[in-house]
Amino acid sequence: MAITSYPNVMTMGGGVGDYPYYMQVARGLVDGHKRLFKFGFNSDVNDSTEDCWDVGGVYTYQTSALAMTVTSDAGATDNAVQVTVQGLDASYNEVSEAVTLAGSGTATTTQTYLRVFRAFVSGSQEPTNNINVTNGGTTYARISTGENQTLMALWTVPAGYTAYLLQTDVTAFTEQNNKFATVQIQTRELNGVFRTADKFAIVENTHHQQYDAPLPILEKTDIRVRAIASSSNAHLEISAG
Repeated sequence: MAITSYPNVMTMGGGVGDYPYYMQVARGLVDGHKRLFKFGFNSDVNDSTEDCWDVGGVYTYQTSALAMTVTSDAGATDNAVQVTVQGLDASYNEVSEAVTLAGSGTATTTQTYLRVFRAFVSGSQEPTNNINVTNGGTTYARISTGENQTLMALWTVPAGYTAYLLQTDVTAFTEQNNKFATVQIQTRELNGVFRTADKFAIVENTHHQQYDAPLPILEKTDIRVRAIASSSNAHLEISAG
């Protein structure tokens, strides 16, 4: 049965067998609440700002809802691979669709997406190469070979929800000496501009930030993690969650 009152942020109930509050959220038992963990990876950041996602470079946001083409770099070899695309529709409502790659290794969604923030292999057949989610030559998501899941530290709060940022973890490493990353956590409210919500430098280390009073992020707000390296040959690997 769903829980509709929240007397204690750490535990729910009052007897033997109580579970932590966030466990109850993860179990889907707290009305109006859901858990989210977004994580991303960029394998080569140098002295130009890049977002933390598997394609690299700066992410392009749609300005209107678009149907997506899902294509394997292996072409017909990946015929019958099933991929689920998740994101938001034109009204910022959550939308998800599973498509099956046809004989040429391509499929097109019937849903249209204003935002794409996750894709994953949802069938029993594993692809043999990268799978790209695109429209008009722009890539909005990529499933890299062997991952079977996008790695995108990007998300947009759906309509009707407020997000509460509990924690961020960012790691920067390189085989080069004396190179560091400057990292920004940024948000952009509807019809606004991206603003920096947190910023820090990392030298061959992990930055962990716990927000004891979680940061509220309004509906329809874009969230991204981006980084820039201290030199053109830093070759930083950046992971963020």
